[in-house]
Amino acid sequence: MNKPDWIIRIVAVPPGEAPLWVREKWVGLDLPVARYSGRRKFITMGVLSLPRSMLAQWLAVFRCRAELIAGYAVEALPAVDILAHAHPEAAAWWRENTPHLIAPKRYLVFH
Repeated sequence: MNKPDWIIRIVAVPPGEAPLWVREKWVGLDLPVARYSGRRKFITMGVLSLPRSMLAQWLAVFRCRAELIAGYAVEALPAVDILAHAHPEAAAWWRENTPHLIAPKRYLVFH
């Protein structure tokens, strides 16, 4: 089912590896849910500890270094753009510290 109009509102500080002050800036923002993605379970890794290569990511999954969480997938690039309008300093943290994630077809998962 295609859900191009779905948005989620972040109502609590999301968990994760980003500093608390950065994660707090997501609260209150409306983010578009990725196409074809309602609430479901995703295999996730930390934004700072995520291995860069696909092979290393698969090895991390097999070594149980990934986490299965229920949430909503949001495209990272538009999400950080939305964050930049409200909190430019938080968006700058994402762009400086996780440039490998702030790209097309990369996703953030919000509970």
